[in-house]
Amino acid sequence: MATERHYSPLDRLLLQADTAMRTLLPFSGQPSRPSPAIIQPDADLDDNQTRHIAGLMRINHTGEVCAQALYQGQALTAKLPQVRKAMEHAAEEEIDHLAWCEQRIRQLGSHPSVLNPLFYGMSFGIGALAGLVSDKVSLGFVAATEHQVCRHLDEHLEQLPQEDEKSRAILEQMRVDEEQHAESALEAGGYRFPMPVRFGMSLLAKVMTKSTYRI
Repeated sequence: MATERHYSPLDRLLLQADTAMRTLLPFSGQPSRPSPAIIQPDADLDDNQTRHIAGLMRINHTGEVCAQALYQGQALTAKLPQVRKAMEHAAEEEIDHLAWCEQRIRQLGSHPSVLNPLFYGMSFGIGALAGLVSDKVSLGFVAATEHQVCRHLDEHLEQLPQEDEKSRAILEQMRVDEEQHAESALEAGGYRFPMPVRFGMSLLAKVMTKSTYRI
């Protein structure tokens, strides 16, 4: 029977540093799942369409950076081992989304947001604080965040040109995954945040989307 490995505080700190570097530096490995865009045809996009799509994908990439940081912060302070494992597993799935978005951004001749380190640090801190309060609040934060991401994805899917099947395939699969993360967090006992809290989160999300669309 396999035994669970126990990490020291230093081990966990080094693991967090490694994850932060892998999240913020250009992706050089292979995602666990191939990008849904691979099997889709190239589209004949004009310059304005290309810039707009790149901006949308940059927002989505930064959203995944924030999600990765949130999960890592929560995993660091989660009280129950099963909650920590759930956070770490969700973070692993977000790596796929990061890779897919970055690949698409590069294909469009653009780059990820230069603000990613700032948003990573903020999200990590929020996640760690939520984990310190309680696992129930931590899981509730996951659900609320993922529902917010789903709303952004729905908006972006409406804005994509019909001919851009590559970006659409990526966002549609991300939408499925994020919805599953939200439902899993609630099923695990996550707290359903009241409307004022969700409204505050949406305001913070708007700051992120407005700033990362261009830079």
